[in-house]
Amino acid sequence: MKFKALVYEGTTRKGTPIVIRYPKLSDAPAFLKYINALSRERTFILSQGYKFTLKEEKRWLKELMEKTQKKQAVSLSVFSGEKLIGNASVIQKNKAMSHEGSFGVTVAKNFRGEGIGNLLMKFILEEAKQNLKGLNIITLGVFANNSVAINFYKKFGFKNYGLLPKGLLHRGKYIDHRYMHKRIR
Repeated sequence: MKFKALVYEGTTRKGTPIVIRYPKLSDAPAFLKYINALSRERTFILSQGYKFTLKEEKRWLKELMEKTQKKQAVSLSVFSGEKLIGNASVIQKNKAMSHEGSFGVTVAKNFRGEGIGNLLMKFILEEAKQNLKGLNIITLGVFANNSVAINFYKKFGFKNYGLLPKGLLHRGKYIDHRYMHKRIR
């Protein structure tokens, strides 16, 4: 299957030049810098504080690209020049849950508030609907103390469907894990 490699080329609200495209295996070093910066920040991600290796990042990226080729995932990366500054993906589940896709999105700290998340959400939802046959529902998990993310998801039509009390560890404290979903068909 051939995905269009380049999805968007333009600027952010603050004038930062960007391209949104599907990732390539050669992007692994950029992904490594990106995820390790998010991890050091100890932001609202599951791998907070963990330092990834290039080998791990290449393996993860290769698996994601294989799922994309098999029409089981879509993934979009935002680059400003050679620097990765945002990423989003929908990974379709299988068997009795094949109508569900798991969603994730991140934006680099210095680029938040420029509208990158809005662009990523718009394009990843379009790509998922176009390319993931049988996908009806997109789900996500979010740290319950991350009100910025929760409001962002609500803006795009995501609704709460569950809460796991103290389901996540964030900066040494247990935080509720909120679950949200959006029907796309």
